[in-house]
Amino acid sequence: MADAGTRRVGRPSRRRRHGGGLHSRGRLPGGRDRLVSARLAEVELRRVQLALVSPFRTSFGAETDRDVLLVRVALEVDGERIDGWGECVALREPVYSAEFVDAAELVIDEHLVPRLVDGPPVSAASVAGRLAAVKGHPMAKAAVEMAVLDAELRHRGECLARHLGGTVDRVPSGVSVGIFDSIDELLSAVQGYLDEGYLRIKLKIEPGWDIEPVRRVRELIGPEMGLQVDANTAYGRSDIEHLCRLDEFDLLLIEQPLAEEDIVGHAQLARASATPVCLDESIVSLATAADAIELGATQIINIKPGRVGGYLEARRIHDLCVDRGVPVWCGGMLETGIGRAANAALASLPGFTLPGDISASTRFYARDIVTDPIVVVDGHVAVPTTPGLGFELDLPHLDTVTRSSTLIELSS
Repeated sequence: MADAGTRRVGRPSRRRRHGGGLHSRGRLPGGRDRLVSARLAEVELRRVQLALVSPFRTSFGAETDRDVLLVRVALEVDGERIDGWGECVALREPVYSAEFVDAAELVIDEHLVPRLVDGPPVSAASVAGRLAAVKGHPMAKAAVEMAVLDAELRHRGECLARHLGGTVDRVPSGVSVGIFDSIDELLSAVQGYLDEGYLRIKLKIEPGWDIEPVRRVRELIGPEMGLQVDANTAYGRSDIEHLCRLDEFDLLLIEQPLAEEDIVGHAQLARASATPVCLDESIVSLATAADAIELGATQIINIKPGRVGGYLEARRIHDLCVDRGVPVWCGGMLETGIGRAANAALASLPGFTLPGDISASTRFYARDIVTDPIVVVDGHVAVPTTPGLGFELDLPHLDTVTRSSTLIELSS
């Protein structure tokens, strides 16, 4: 492991007591009340460097490696100390969203953790409310909530899929294919993913790399296989007529073609195009999802837990979409096995009716940081059933790829 640091955060003397001890009751998404007694004892922030097996290019740039921020929390739960892990999906630069990994580490250390020290005991259900005073930073908040949730579920002996209300034991797997220098390279890559058994292909597009690449891939995979495109906000309202040319390829959806704030433009495209419009970057909360649906700006929603502030908010968006009859699928952010396992659990909910970007670990990494990497079998990924988020870390390898670590000890 590279450099490590330790600092202490003092716990304020004020402590709210519930009943005879430090207890609080929280209603879980499934409607069950659980007694939670948890003291946040320690937080570790790890920066992990992982090379991608090949560059991944989108309309906002190319990734060749991942600078991953991991969050470990140690909870003292009913006298037992339990570790939980979360993964922050923020990229190195603020190009997908305003968040980036350096800022996420800082905001967790200086603004989020202190808000979990004061007040009542920590529970996953309480994290979002306690961090709400900090504006924005959903990816940082999601990583913290994820770690607390992992620890809680490990303590209970409960898996994430059951906690969220999952209904299946495996989920269909799609693959996200980046932008290439030539169509021949693109077709070669797509053929490789077909050979690996993926059930759906998603193509990244941008101006100048859209109609012809999509045409050629549709010819390669045939008319029956699911095909969709993702523009990552690369187009404007003036491109609506051009984007309607994609209708001839019978796509599952076109994802986030316009700027994230252009809800009206997406509604205009939805009216003009036969291809369903799917929002990604525009959906950052339950409220934005409800507004986009109400305004007719989206017919499908890509749910990314990190983008919306965590798996509990993701579940609420899922429930809204089921109620409104809007299909959802689970997007990806180049996650390690930590995030992939949790995403598979989320995608086991009944509203996830389209294949997600839950691909094999080997899609991006030669070696994952978990002991049992995610694999695709018959076009599907198994939903984890072990307690917690559904993974165990390969600690020796994790230490090898860790480039920095900060330990925040919380005094009582």
